[in-house]
Amino acid sequence: MGLSTRVRLRVSPGSRKTELAGRHGGGWKIRVSAPPEDGRANDAVLDLLAERVGLPRRALTIVSGHKARDKVVEMTGIDAEEAERKLS
Repeated sequence: MGLSTRVRLRVSPGSRKTELAGRHGGGWKIRVSAPPEDGRANDAVLDLLAERVGLPRRALTIVSGHKARDKVVEMTGIDAEEAERKLS
């Protein structure tokens, strides 16, 4: 086990659509249609990332930025190189 990686995100909640919008500095920009209320935008972010990298939702955890636009998500079961490839 022990295989995991962290990705930096800049999240824009309340967008028209939910999508991975490409690179943002050293991380990724994500737009989600969910509002930033009751953790709904965070759930949408994790759902989108899990789908893109092919991991179960439970393998992803927000490790910082729960209430901020800048977040760090840890993905268990994938290395940085593979995560990068699947997000690109």
